[in-house]
Amino acid sequence: MTAEDTSERDDLERLPAAYAAWRASTLGQVTDVLEQDLILDLIGPPAGLRILDVGCGDGVLAVELAGSTAHVTGVDASPEMIAAARRRAERHGREVSLELGKAEKLPFATDMFDMVIAVTVLCFVEDTAGALREMIRVLKPGGRLIVGELGRYSSWAFARRMKAWLGSPVWRRARFRSAAELGSLAASAGLVGLSVKGAVFYPPSGLAARLLGPIDPKIGALTTAGAAFLALTATKPRASQSDNGVGFDHVRQ
Repeated sequence: MTAEDTSERDDLERLPAAYAAWRASTLGQVTDVLEQDLILDLIGPPAGLRILDVGCGDGVLAVELAGSTAHVTGVDASPEMIAAARRRAERHGREVSLELGKAEKLPFATDMFDMVIAVTVLCFVEDTAGALREMIRVLKPGGRLIVGELGRYSSWAFARRMKAWLGSPVWRRARFRSAAELGSLAASAGLVGLSVKGAVFYPPSGLAARLLGPIDPKIGALTTAGAAFLALTATKPRASQSDNGVGFDHVRQ
């Protein structure tokens, strides 16, 4: 095992505790609600759908969706995260299938899921195109992909770049994208019906989150400019859509 592999492993092992500390803060609580509300709004009614949560972490979204009678599967590269997700599912009495695996090589059959969700995954994956291909592979034709990513043009991105310059191994690996870049990535992969929305327009401050959080959705309804969190929704084309070349609908700027 190389020094880089060991560092990555150490980062993964620290994640459950880091998540808990984040959620205990005002900034974390307000921000998580805004991000999850945006993702849930894009998902729509999940009842009866077979949903895959790629990079499920400690299972917050997966467990929430399982409470709506969706058939939810979560996959994550970290054994510690999968264990934390199992504990969360048991604590809430929810049935969630949880698997260990990487986004670049998903352990599932082709055309298996009605919806695939990946929140803050592609920004940390070296082979972005490969991970995206895998998500599309396991998605049924006509199924939807929802991707939540870290916005490139925001005060949060600036703060994270500063941490990278100061030596943070997590933020050194991160790649931030604009709404246009995220849409172009999906369009290049052959997805159709693309749309990108934003959330978290305030700076990374608990006070700012408390004051500006209530109006954040109103800003997100108008633009993605300055959003720290971007969420893309797109559809895996059926044969007729591919033939007609249905493409990038719109990205709010």
